[in-house]
Amino acid sequence: MIPAFPVYLFDIDGTLLDSAEDICGAVQQVLPAETAQPITFEYLRSYIGRHLFDLFGEAVPGSTQADMEAMLARYRSIYLAREHSSTRVYPGVPEGLAKLGGRKGTATTKGSPTTRAILQQFGLIQYFNHVQGTDGFPCKPAPDVLFTALAAMKADPGECLFVGDSAADMEAGKRAGVKTCAVSYGYGKRDDLAQFQPDYWIDDLRELS
Repeated sequence: MIPAFPVYLFDIDGTLLDSAEDICGAVQQVLPAETAQPITFEYLRSYIGRHLFDLFGEAVPGSTQADMEAMLARYRSIYLAREHSSTRVYPGVPEGLAKLGGRKGTATTKGSPTTRAILQQFGLIQYFNHVQGTDGFPCKPAPDVLFTALAAMKADPGECLFVGDSAADMEAGKRAGVKTCAVSYGYGKRDDLAQFQPDYWIDDLRELS
């Protein structure tokens, strides 16, 4: 049984939305033909939720900062042009958010404007009191996006539950001093998440309420 919390923060990709087809499809169009290893869908999916510079640095060794900035700019253009056409809301997410009490915010690697737009597109924006993306500060597993969201919501870490699907989410939550809840249906591997000892596990967002 998961107790009620005054504040909930949610990751987006792999937690609320199954967006892997659009994210990975855009990345595949950006990477050069010659890479350090085969760029499979599973390989790309494992990087969702982390900064793309991590992926670019591993997949294209020797890339300069300028190279990675150029790949990131191209990725963003291609990703937005796809208009999230292959993205879907996970089963139980709208119902779970609608039933859940407390105040709700996001803590995602996406930028705030993109996060707000995608939540609007998929009919989820009305459930959130605050939309927070990663805007010019370090990405998860750094805790910055959680701290920024909590500050905007005038909330303390001790009253918050952070829900996510990746090891980066769980590490960021631990570093922020919030309780963490891992979802089993996202992109992260269970063993990787378990290393950070999530406080709770769920198979469906409706289990929160």
